[in-house]
Amino acid sequence: MPHDGLPAGYRLLSLESVDSTNAEALRRAQARETGPLWIRADRQTGGRGRSGRSWSSPPGNLYASLLIRLAVPPERASELSLVAGVALHRTIAMLLPTETAAGRLYLKWPNDLLLDAAKLAGILIESSITPGTPAITAIIGIGINVATHPDDLGRAATHLGLYGVETEPAQLLKRVAAALDLEIKAWLARGFRPIREEWTARAHRLGVEVSVNGKAGRIEGQFAGLAEDGALVIKLPDGSEHRVSYGDVSLI
Repeated sequence: MPHDGLPAGYRLLSLESVDSTNAEALRRAQARETGPLWIRADRQTGGRGRSGRSWSSPPGNLYASLLIRLAVPPERASELSLVAGVALHRTIAMLLPTETAAGRLYLKWPNDLLLDAAKLAGILIESSITPGTPAITAIIGIGINVATHPDDLGRAATHLGLYGVETEPAQLLKRVAAALDLEIKAWLARGFRPIREEWTARAHRLGVEVSVNGKAGRIEGQFAGLAEDGALVIKLPDGSEHRVSYGDVSLI
């Protein structure tokens, strides 16, 4: 498993087909693999998104997961979705024409990258506690629509090819891996606050109307930013603010 153009210290496992790269990473973590290891597949037969949803995975798109052990307490694992989001936005923005990326490419809490209000990429974070150590074993799954996009999401989706971006998934992974390595190092060295600020700067504008389906049912209000721990803050019609730590967010 050579590093194949990845940052120093990382290894790569390339597969023709797998049920899902996150599932493969979980199996290897259970077999005491600690990484950092990238797993990429040409296609997935059981790709997974957030909340157990299936993720359409035909050849030509990027399906990859990073398995890595990090010396952080378990309660900080949720921050990784925003760390990865910043890295993903940075990577894709460099591939698109400046006028396309500006204002049209943005992050949606907690794990989506949208282009012209259509889903371009998604992130799936899974983690477990490493017994006997103050560390977690994290899996950062990333799916990017490169050559095609699913039409059965129940919402708009898109892919890079529609914007004239020609790249191979293996080459795109190198860019993503380099950007994510930098963001993880910055997060570990400087804490979450700079990441939260960067994420907010790359998100849709403050005040946009959103709806959230979560544990408390459906909530509608205005996007008011992120709390210190990365939770979504919504300004309700009565002027009060509501924190959301988990839920499905839609832009209205």
